[in-house]
Amino acid sequence: MMLTRIGFAFALAVLSASPALADGCADHYESSGVPLVTGITYKTWMIFPSVNPNAAFDKVSRAVLAEGFVDVNVEKKLGTLTAQQETSGSGRPQTLRVVVRKSGKGSRVDAVFIVQAGQVAPGVSKNLCRIVNAVGE
Repeated sequence: MMLTRIGFAFALAVLSASPALADGCADHYESSGVPLVTGITYKTWMIFPSVNPNAAFDKVSRAVLAEGFVDVNVEKKLGTLTAQQETSGSGRPQTLRVVVRKSGKGSRVDAVFIVQAGQVAPGVSKNLCRIVNAVGE
């Protein structure tokens, strides 16, 4: 009887942890383009089932500012944010676009970072995920 309870408790713990085992930001990360030859588009997305879109948008906005982006343009009604960042020393900005939209009872956050031809942007996956993951914090 005790062994059955332990087995049941273990099964319950595994099932309740399932959302934590869901795909993470890095699992959705992808890029397209040829470094230094063409522009490169980096993108990722995540769904946050228990965060409403307004709260998600506020958290993403703060995360973008914390990452040092400038010329931040916020359209809260549309759930869109665009921002610029210049990290290469060339004076040519790189563009971030974030869209927050309703997904079930929660939110979906899509982030796209666009690097112009001739530029590189190391660590993009980590930085994009830090912005997107801010919604769950």
